[in-house]
Amino acid sequence: MNLTDFPAHAPLAVQTRGELVESVHYGSLIAITNDGVSLISRGEPTARVYPRSALKPLMAVAMLRAGLELPDEQLALAAASHSGSAEHQSAAAAILTAAGLCPADLGNSTDLPYGVAERAQWLATGNGPTQLAQNCSGKHAALLATCVHNGWPVESYLGAEHPLAALIRATVEDLTGETITAVSTDGCGTEVFGLSLIGMARAFARMTTAQPGTPERRVADAMRARPDMVAGHGRDVTALMQAVPGILAKDGFEGIQVIALADGSAVALKISDGGDRARMPAATPALIALGIDPDQLTAFNRLPVYGGGHPVGELLGLPAHN
Repeated sequence: MNLTDFPAHAPLAVQTRGELVESVHYGSLIAITNDGVSLISRGEPTARVYPRSALKPLMAVAMLRAGLELPDEQLALAAASHSGSAEHQSAAAAILTAAGLCPADLGNSTDLPYGVAERAQWLATGNGPTQLAQNCSGKHAALLATCVHNGWPVESYLGAEHPLAALIRATVEDLTGETITAVSTDGCGTEVFGLSLIGMARAFARMTTAQPGTPERRVADAMRARPDMVAGHGRDVTALMQAVPGILAKDGFEGIQVIALADGSAVALKISDGGDRARMPAATPALIALGIDPDQLTAFNRLPVYGGGHPVGELLGLPAHN
């Protein structure tokens, strides 16, 4: 590993306070039109990054290709980084129960609910970290159900040599159009692959434009039908899909955001320092350039910055141009 070989990131968003730019968020971004042509390219969108949880919808496609059947709310949860609400945890448990399994079979890490309100309520009732409360439990429950459906070993479902791992790798390569050359482990224990932002934009575009009934389209449709299961109340990904009909969005730790429109145009970005707050402000100028009505995006761009309880600046994405 060459620790001096950094991607050539560019400024994507700024925070102002008074008359000064207080902070600058660097990163890389790609926006493609519905015919796959690059409309906006900032930084180095060809550099390999770990998409983290933005890979979950692609993994859900792999599970459907292997014959898994789930209702929309559970399929959306399989592609989710959920907030850990009672509904989220109940849906994950239902996936396990239908497969003849229980929460003890989960192999993901333990955690408190990810959502702020959900975590506070969870702690107030005396609960601690669990695998079911962790934001990836829906994905892990669905992975286990896929193993049961296919007669694959359950105990080793996270292993790199497991048939499930081969299926997921092949599906990710197919959807992104890229060969996986870098593999590591995500926070929850599943494999995570080094891919380009262009490849991720291409994959999400394939999902929104796939024929109805295909695994790709079924995942996209389930997420758009139940955005409350993809993240949760107060989460920007859920709010964006509720505000803009037909849009498909998924975030990932370390500043990852991927968004596809119904027509197959798409945006993918990475905030270089992994900061979460700049994801959506950085994405909105590109979404406007792709034709989204700015009035539908007012809650996601130009976020107020407060001083003494009053707005004194804003966090905003920089204009979308090369």
